[in-house]
Amino acid sequence: METGELAREKPPWLKKKVSLNNKNIAAVKDLLKDLNLHTVCQSAKCPNIFECFSKKTATFMLLGDKCTRNCAFCGVLSGKPLPPDKNEPKNIAKAAKELSLQYVVLTSVTRDDLNDGGASHFAETVAQLKKIIPGVLIECLVPDFEGRKDNLKILLDANPDVFNHNIETIKRNYFEIRNTADYRRSLDLLGLSKKIRPDIITKSGFMLGLGENSNEIENLLSDIAESKVDIVTIGQYLSPSSENYPVIKYYSPDEFEEIEKIAKSFGFKYVVSDTFVRSSYQASVAFAAVAAGRI
Repeated sequence: METGELAREKPPWLKKKVSLNNKNIAAVKDLLKDLNLHTVCQSAKCPNIFECFSKKTATFMLLGDKCTRNCAFCGVLSGKPLPPDKNEPKNIAKAAKELSLQYVVLTSVTRDDLNDGGASHFAETVAQLKKIIPGVLIECLVPDFEGRKDNLKILLDANPDVFNHNIETIKRNYFEIRNTADYRRSLDLLGLSKKIRPDIITKSGFMLGLGENSNEIENLLSDIAESKVDIVTIGQYLSPSSENYPVIKYYSPDEFEEIEKIAKSFGFKYVVSDTFVRSSYQASVAFAAVAAGRI
């Protein structure tokens, strides 16, 4: 698990069986298009998109499809975004109801151009979902809101069931790969969420394959644990395009299993570590496991 030369060939375990004949895939795409909605599944070129769409589920991406930041690993477009769509919260609720979702994951592009970073838009979407789908569970995967407590509190006051903010990679990589983000700010945001609302489950995720070594992975897990995070997701970085940061290493399934054991030793309530794991992938399973432990 040490830093090395660029990975040159994709290993066989990266081959993912995909069926494009499932009628649900087209139905989900049509629904999203009709309601003018974006998903991180499409914008970030997620490898699980067809699996999730075939099961009539998706991770809704708020506030457009253009990000005000430009992280080297990310497939989402960077540029000047449009003003927030005031109809988006209601349309997301409509889509979730049409898809019969009882667990909804919301995320967004980073909107440093907005005074609250988009927190009120998240809060309104949570409110619309709760209004139209009784008993719905909601996970919010948010940007860092520039680390501001007032912005964070806007979202937490809307009572999401899970507060999720991805740390993404080890501290050393922030200078080159996430130079518009801040490692400590992200950790502090997670810790602050738990301090303000200890009843809300917290979650974070990161990718492997960006040049990290064993010690750096353990240090990252230690830092996340100190921020009182409940759920940790760990997956393989797959470069969205030739313009993005290259893959340094492909981790084997056995290595992911070993890293999961190491992560569990830090006392997290739920850990999932595997090649195609993404922050919102099978999110309801992680929530159910942690919620069951509270009973």
